[in-house]
Amino acid sequence: MRAAIVEAPGKVSVTTVDDPTPGRRDVVVKVASCGLCGTDLHILQGEFAPTLPIVPGHEFAGEIVAVGTDVTELAVGDKVAVDPSLHCHECRYCRSGRGNLCDNWAAIGVTVPGGAAEFAVAPVANCVKLPEHIDVRDAALIEPLSCAVRGYDVLQGNLGAEVLIYGSGTMGLMMLELAKRTGAASVEVLDINAQRLETAKLLGCTGAASRAEELDRPGGWDVVIDATGNAGAIQDGLGRVAKGGTFLQFGVADYATTAVIEPYRIYNQEITITGSMAVLHSYERAAALFASGVLDPAVFISDRLPLEQYPQAIDQFQAGVGRKIVVQP
Repeated sequence: MRAAIVEAPGKVSVTTVDDPTPGRRDVVVKVASCGLCGTDLHILQGEFAPTLPIVPGHEFAGEIVAVGTDVTELAVGDKVAVDPSLHCHECRYCRSGRGNLCDNWAAIGVTVPGGAAEFAVAPVANCVKLPEHIDVRDAALIEPLSCAVRGYDVLQGNLGAEVLIYGSGTMGLMMLELAKRTGAASVEVLDINAQRLETAKLLGCTGAASRAEELDRPGGWDVVIDATGNAGAIQDGLGRVAKGGTFLQFGVADYATTAVIEPYRIYNQEITITGSMAVLHSYERAAALFASGVLDPAVFISDRLPLEQYPQAIDQFQAGVGRKIVVQP
């Protein structure tokens, strides 16, 4: 089969590899679409993936074409979206229900071959069957949506909150859509990419600007979400949190990224600084939300490229052109 391979830091290609075979509790998925995200850029930079080479792709969906000997829950022909999380179920974090913090954390497309290929193997437990009305080519959006759902789990909801989101890429836009549905009084978005900011306006944000100073909120925001991973945005956002408010680090920063905090202000104003790591008990809910129409794939997916153009897709994503880019084998 054909697959994208991150061979070494900065080097990615598309080549022929062996067809996968399922273990007894696995399925083989014929990939219909595979999304690119910031994690894929980190893998390309030599971060995240413990060893290279690796077939990337942790956002994918498709049709089951083979099942293991002990699989009874799903069958050949079923359309599924795949939760990439691979928890050990043995460490203290897994045993306490915090599998996303697993000491032996692994993921399809990060530590084992992923969905940037014609076929991919996944545990049957990680597959969510999709209803007939879902176009499986759109269902790669479910994985990032499940991360956004986890982010709002961390925020624990706050009716009437004033929300500020840094970044209007895929994840920032998903956080916008969920904020609108979780009782926010206002949701404002910042981005230096004017084209992406137009999409935030299209989706009905309360305000949009390139800098926070352009928005009329002198007291700050109850909830500030960084969906960029950019050091400058993070630093600015930390200073925009209102008294009693919360800063959520949602975007994936480089390992070396640092920011300065003001301990007295955090203490005196009871500010919460927290993070949200990947998927946790949120994939099925995201699939249900997606099936209900919470996202418009036509808005979120800007580019659909053939698998053979995976290197070009990565370059386009890295340049910040478009919104969600998916490859389709």
